[in-house]
Amino acid sequence: MNFSTKDGNATGSVNLRDTLVTAVGKTMTVVVLGVTIVYINATMVHTFNQHHIFYLNPRYILLIHLALNDMIQLTTSISLFILTYAFQSIYTSLCVLLVLPAIVTTHNTPLNLAFMAAECYVSVCIPLRYNDICTVKRTHVIIGIIWAISSLSVLPDVFIMLATEPPAFLHSRVFCQRDRVFRSSYSMKKRDASHALFLVVVWIVLFYTYFRILFAAKAANADAKKARNTILLHGLQVLSTMMVYVQPMFIQFLVYLFPGGITSIHFVTFIIYQILPRCASSIIYGLRDVTFRKHFKRYLVCAVTVNIIRPENTLKIDS
Repeated sequence: MNFSTKDGNATGSVNLRDTLVTAVGKTMTVVVLGVTIVYINATMVHTFNQHHIFYLNPRYILLIHLALNDMIQLTTSISLFILTYAFQSIYTSLCVLLVLPAIVTTHNTPLNLAFMAAECYVSVCIPLRYNDICTVKRTHVIIGIIWAISSLSVLPDVFIMLATEPPAFLHSRVFCQRDRVFRSSYSMKKRDASHALFLVVVWIVLFYTYFRILFAAKAANADAKKARNTILLHGLQVLSTMMVYVQPMFIQFLVYLFPGGITSIHFVTFIIYQILPRCASSIIYGLRDVTFRKHFKRYLVCAVTVNIIRPENTLKIDS
């Protein structure tokens, strides 16, 4: 795989190619991690679908939306990784179709976490009004708002590209990255502005809810203490997911320091910024909840047991 590092001030490019063994090893690592996380999230979705009680709780609805969103994000981002790793360049039109859902679902994650923090705040600080404020219908509306905000943050890039690029650009081949497709200066400025806005709004929500729950926890309420710890985990998780916003600058800095390690830099940053935060989401929000964990572990263990026992049963029948 070749990685080219180019910018407006550069006079050349650095091209490096991984050996076949290294390329296969990196691809298998990404695929195994991705499939494992997707499998865990799919089991969470299955657990949710099997118990009607979860349908009536906004907290679990937001949790499953986060799991579904992470599944889409992982699938598209890993597909992009494999395609660019194998072919180095793909048609721009195909790249746009893959980049759009990857960007939208990446934006969805911090927004979803912010609303989960707000739901936790209402349950602890305004418990008497919880059933009036946090309803199933409003939760579905919030999910629609999340998708609308994230989509509106990236759709202008498509219109800018169509307005500024020649028609032949869609039929050309590019190294599939957001900045290689939406390369207009307007798109760059809009991207930075939207990232800053997302960062500020989400962190304001998290800080406000955390400190309000922190004050409530002083009354030595066990539920409030648990909620306070949950908000802290929300903050750490949002930090890890929103680090993707500084990924391009961080990569440029590392490439400047280690120009001979471009492929390793891209691989490691992809694991850190794209895959590991999705793994943490399942652990933090799915397995920490006692009610959900009880059912989730049963389905996860049963699935693994069936996969292990089924070949043995087949052999006994055949014999």
